[in-house]
Amino acid sequence: MDDSERQHLQAEIARRDEVIAHQAAEIVILKQSIDALCRRIFGASSEKLDPAQLELMLGGDLAKKAPAAVSADLGPAAELPTHKQAPKKTRAPRIPEHLPVVREELDPPEVLLDPAAFRRIGEEVREQLHFKPAEFIRIQLVRGKYVRKNDPTAKPFINPLPPSLQDRCIATPGLIAEVTDNRFVCHLPYYRQAEMFARMGVKLHRKTLCDWALLASDWLSIIYREIQYEHWRALYRQIDETPIDYLEPGSGKAQTGYLWTSNIPGGTVFYHWHDGRGAGGMTGLFEQEQAAGQETGDPKILPLLRIIQCDGYSVYPSWAKDKAWIKLMGCHSHVRRKFFEATEQSPRLVAWILRQIAHLYHIEKRLRETKAGPALREAVRAAESCMIHRRLKKAIDKLALRGSILPKSKLGKAIRYAINQWTNLEVYLGDGRVEICNNSVENAIRPTKLGAKNWLFLGNEESGQKCAILYTIVENCRRLGINPKEYLTDVLTRLPAMKASEAASLIPANWLKARSGKPGRMVA
Repeated sequence: MDDSERQHLQAEIARRDEVIAHQAAEIVILKQSIDALCRRIFGASSEKLDPAQLELMLGGDLAKKAPAAVSADLGPAAELPTHKQAPKKTRAPRIPEHLPVVREELDPPEVLLDPAAFRRIGEEVREQLHFKPAEFIRIQLVRGKYVRKNDPTAKPFINPLPPSLQDRCIATPGLIAEVTDNRFVCHLPYYRQAEMFARMGVKLHRKTLCDWALLASDWLSIIYREIQYEHWRALYRQIDETPIDYLEPGSGKAQTGYLWTSNIPGGTVFYHWHDGRGAGGMTGLFEQEQAAGQETGDPKILPLLRIIQCDGYSVYPSWAKDKAWIKLMGCHSHVRRKFFEATEQSPRLVAWILRQIAHLYHIEKRLRETKAGPALREAVRAAESCMIHRRLKKAIDKLALRGSILPKSKLGKAIRYAINQWTNLEVYLGDGRVEICNNSVENAIRPTKLGAKNWLFLGNEESGQKCAILYTIVENCRRLGINPKEYLTDVLTRLPAMKASEAASLIPANWLKARSGKPGRMVA
């Protein structure tokens, strides 16, 4: 074999080795994708890892040898603080005390035959819980017509009808509230409600039920706008988006729209519908700020600085790049989730990173439990969280230089995501008003996803904004512990007789304050 043939053979072997290495790397990535998909479908959705599990992933007692202030290598960090066992809560009574009581006397037959021959010396009581199904009632508004006895030819007197949601609508506010509550709180599709009402003896078409919900959204839009104004004025908001399919006649298939969600931590939540996932959805959440310069006539006048906490979706920085009054902030939960999904690829390495993030969350939990204010939160973060952040950043930068970590692997994607978001992640260290993550806005999205699993899609594109209005109302009721059905019944009864300037009094928080005399406490 001469030199040319030998070189050709070596080149062919090298080429095949390169192809084999490429295919092996691709197989690894595909296996990771399949494992992630299987975990998502069949595994637990929780990302929680207790300290014992992290210790096992780090290699047993090896994790106990290094202090928390270890230099920024890939060695283990300190023990996570052990949590004290929470005291057991007092068990609530099986049957609430406030329920009305119906007594049924069960006397022996001998006593019933001759009551005078017996004397009652005591009783034994057994309590049961009963349910009375809802019922339809036929309400007749009877308006008497009168004429004067001495002038029978004059125009008769008759009392006008009370203000109503819609002329000739047979549904009362209570029934419309029931339909709306079933759809947007209990997530029952209209056809199931129609079947349920039919079993009660009243046949209603599902389109009729849909029209009543749309009627409610039209009236509630004035309250929705008041909540929207509150979000326009907020200096700190958390934003996320979720897809919801809708039907478009003539397209042959369902289209995808998006429900953009704006959350004020510890405050209200606001939904806005847009038919796409582009920057138009963000524009709809900031309409007032877009026109601020036009209203004053001076383009140099900018709105106050707004902090927007979001994930790493590319639309957010693209939309905010030419807006000096917007400051983007990252979310540590999204970073943690990326590394959590890469656990099987490198358990020991990922466990160390998850432990550092767990330290950050433990600091935040301690601040919440002590009800620390913004100034104290900023000071504690500067003293404790900054050190952990620097150690974590140094480790991730080292990992990014490792050639053995494939860029398209789960771990490679997690590292790249963390590096791209790091500047935004550090915003919370210097501002005690903001949170470490935007979990509360994701919690606000969950009810909409539960509904979509039942009713699958919206009837048309215009229904998207109607649903956004109703979700905004019921979700704010839920956060304040208000019964949405009770709130909707009262508000829909009062709205037709109220002025537009009085709508602010019907915002869930103000409504609850008027009812109880004290402001409600928001629950995320």
